[in-house]
Amino acid sequence: MQTRRETLRQGALAASVLTAGSLLSQPALAFNKAAFDGKQMADAFKALGVSGSPTESKDVTLTAPDIAENGAVVPMTVATTLPNVKEMLLIVEKNPAPLVALFNVSPEVEANFATRAKMGQSSDVYAVAVTTDGKALYAKKEVKVTLGGCGG
Repeated sequence: MQTRRETLRQGALAASVLTAGSLLSQPALAFNKAAFDGKQMADAFKALGVSGSPTESKDVTLTAPDIAENGAVVPMTVATTLPNVKEMLLIVEKNPAPLVALFNVSPEVEANFATRAKMGQSSDVYAVAVTTDGKALYAKKEVKVTLGGCGG
């Protein structure tokens, strides 16, 4: 039977081997800086490898308030029932950086996400589902902001 001390010693040894082998020093998440730094929706789509122009779909849903009293925290939900979706995007067209959120989807993950976004002014908001073959399908809603959140 292994003692507690031996178990702790083996755990410490395993951690030092992983650290020395730089397995733990690898980035855990991928981040597409170009997509989030884009100044137009087209810049974000190009950086994400979306082929062609997005098309509207009833299988993509966007839930957001009609009027947001405070643009600093606007609750939004994006969802889809489409098969083969690899990413869900949340885009606020008139923000300085339109891409607000990117959610990676796998077969094990239900494509239904809720978040809060900052909006500087009234704008069209898009929920975009990107499929594995690079096609983009979207739902759009206009959200009116009474008090701006991006410095307004």
